[in-house]
Amino acid sequence: MSTSTVTSVDAFDTPVPVLSFGPVTLSVPGRPVDLRVRVSAPATGTGLAVILLSHGQGPSNHLSSLNGYAPLVDFWAGHGFVVIQPTHLSSRTLSHLVADTRGAPFFWRSRAEDMSHIIDRLDVIEEAVPLLSGRIDHTKVAVAGHSFGGFTSSLLLGAQVTDPDEGGGVNLLEPRIKAGVLLAAPGRGDVLNGPMADALPVLRTIDFSTMTTPALVVVGDKDDSRHFTDMGPDWHADPYTLAPGPKALLTLFGAEHGLGGIAGYDAAETTDENPERVAVLARLTAVYLRTQLRTQLRLGAPTWQTACGTLTTDPEPTGRVESK
Repeated sequence: MSTSTVTSVDAFDTPVPVLSFGPVTLSVPGRPVDLRVRVSAPATGTGLAVILLSHGQGPSNHLSSLNGYAPLVDFWAGHGFVVIQPTHLSSRTLSHLVADTRGAPFFWRSRAEDMSHIIDRLDVIEEAVPLLSGRIDHTKVAVAGHSFGGFTSSLLLGAQVTDPDEGGGVNLLEPRIKAGVLLAAPGRGDVLNGPMADALPVLRTIDFSTMTTPALVVVGDKDDSRHFTDMGPDWHADPYTLAPGPKALLTLFGAEHGLGGIAGYDAAETTDENPERVAVLARLTAVYLRTQLRTQLRLGAPTWQTACGTLTTDPEPTGRVESK
């Protein structure tokens, strides 16, 4: 295991203009409404890797949809990724349409299935988005998710659960996903004792020991999710602690559940707004996924190893990186 203190990231290449197109509508048999996605991509470049971004929940009406997470989406797309954002059935924007649908209100299984449907239809998406045709590398796909989106991402990376309604184990591993980023994701279930524990019984059964896909777990050391557990911020590090390697853990100092404001620019529910923290997070996640997916790097752009290797101690560090 290695540990580095985060102060800054090596010089990053200049972002290119971003094209954002949405919604792209995919018809999915059996889904109560069509799957709608937003696609953001750099204006130039080929062989582009894909990040599937799973939104969280939260009180806002539209951040839990294809319209959220602009601080991350803009950076990732401007630095060479195609970012695809679905509106999951759990989105507040759909609550009036799917309230009586099986799986409501959280649709934990459907959320993961959305991502597999997107990968199945990457060719359709590529053709639907102007100026994107022929520019995606379909073999280089990653997933990222915030909060409950982190739970969705955990399942796609190999974590397993027991279906609380039907019983039996559920394996939603998506082998076409080669790496992941879990942002303030839920931890293990045997410590759940908050008011949300009964609302999401599937969280009680999660098993991270089968989550073998490489992943970066991002946590805030002030992210105390008492509505789930009194374990404190360490709960969000469980996907790192309890999963086998290769894994990395980025702990952001002073960060709460919003990790500085990743869900939206100037979002009112961000309790720890810190643009510098968001910038560090965006850069490190981009470097991590570039390295894991082996995407083409501009001359001098940092790899994950070089980024971590050049981090030095600072009187007021932004965070800490560990790996195993």
